[in-house]
Amino acid sequence: MSEHNHVVSKDGSVAIEMVKETLNRIEPGQREEILNDFDAFRNYLRKRVELARKIGLSEAQLAQAAEKVADYLAAYEEPRNSEEKLLLELWKIGSKEERTKFASMLVRLALSETD
Repeated sequence: MSEHNHVVSKDGSVAIEMVKETLNRIEPGQREEILNDFDAFRNYLRKRVELARKIGLSEAQLAQAAEKVADYLAAYEEPRNSEEKLLLELWKIGSKEERTKFASMLVRLALSETD
């Protein structure tokens, strides 16, 4: 798959408009595995955030990407557990500014220890 099919390119630039297409390429079985269990979702997110950091994305770029992913999940995926349901409800009632801050917090949550 070529680089132009990804949200993040090797030079660290972020193609936010590619989020939906990229998430739709995840195999349905893998998507279910990730979304059925909150710890699996958090682990998946952590791996992606760590990868983005390694190629040099800034905190602002990470939060922007997380916000787009959260928008996609809120619009196209049903919550599969109580944690996801809570995240969706908070996302729906948040203003644009609150969602931006919440996305940044989700990035930090993904990187925090799970103990």
